[in-house]
Order: sequence, then C-alpha cells, then structure tokens
Amino acid sequence: MGIISWIIVGALAGWIASMIMGKNAQMGAIANIIVGIIGAFIGGFVMNLLGFGGVDGLNISSILVAILGAVILLAIVKAVQKR
Repeated sequence: MGIISWIIVGALAGWIASMIMGKNAQMGAIANIIVGIIGAFIGGFVMNLLGFGGVDGLNISSILVAILGAVILLAIVKAVQKR
C-alpha cells in the first residue's frame, strides 16, 4: 500500500475506533491517523495469529482489521492511564 492509502485507512480506522471507545472529543485528526495506522499493524498481527488475512490494500476488510487494532490500542492506552 502507498502512503496515501495508509493515511486514508488510518484516518478512517482511528476516527471510528475513537468513537467506539468514547475518545472522539479528546483526539484530533493527526491522533486519529496515528492511532489508525498503528492499529492496522496491531490488527494485522492479531488476524495473522488467528489465521486470517491482515491489511492488504484499501478495502473494507483492511479497514475493519485496522479498526479492530485501533480499538485494542485505545483499550490498552485507557488501561495504562488508569494506573
């Protein structure tokens, strides 16, 4: 995937994950993109461990995998911040 595709997938995944986790008001556009891109790596890793495909282009399944990873990332950040 090209850099533009990563930014688009990251922005969508980060934005949707921040709404799912209730952090939408606290995060800006750059934070959503970063969370989404890191979430794509986490989601791809988790899906590969489970025997499914990871992020492989600009499509719905890749966005869903990135959302899953971004939600996992935000949950970990939330758990660490409570300590």
